[in-house]
Amino acid sequence: MTILGLLEHQPLYPYGIQRRLRQWGKDLVVNTEDKGGLYRTIGRLEEDGLIEASGTEREGLYGERTIYSITDAGRRAVREWLDDALRRPRPEYPRLPTALSSAMMLKPAAIADALEQRLAAQTEAADALRRVMGEGAESGLPRVGHLETEYMVAILDAEVAWLRATVADLREERLTWSAQELEEHAGPDPDEAGPDA
Repeated sequence: MTILGLLEHQPLYPYGIQRRLRQWGKDLVVNTEDKGGLYRTIGRLEEDGLIEASGTEREGLYGERTIYSITDAGRRAVREWLDDALRRPRPEYPRLPTALSSAMMLKPAAIADALEQRLAAQTEAADALRRVMGEGAESGLPRVGHLETEYMVAILDAEVAWLRATVADLREERLTWSAQELEEHAGPDPDEAGPDA
């Protein structure tokens, strides 16, 4: 969808797409390092009739490069996807909640150590994104050009606040548990409870 959005603005060749993704800061949400993935995506979009080869160009020492344009079907598809993605939340399954669901397997100090490392990394990530937004603003990029970065900073800030509070609770022993408490809460094994349970 990001490629379709770029081609909505102007026809581009694959390297131009990759370069524009980086220039506009979209490499924060799209993998721009995997050239093979970019070419596979372009191939799929072309097969699906969402983009089409609209010409070629030669520049300097480079060979001929195919320029791609978005089709009317591509315009409709990107608008439908955008509308749906903005309107309707979908379940997402990030790694942290999955890990937290099994954190009870570790001791509180081990969890606190791990979360402190994550806290440092996420604080640094939020600061880096703030710098990216500042650079974008200084270059004249309209706010709409970095809404995804704003959102990512807000999510990181919320996570950093939660991490700080949770690490403090673990370190100050306000967040504790025992195997016995967990077993009592689990109740009887459903396979051993019998048919009337």
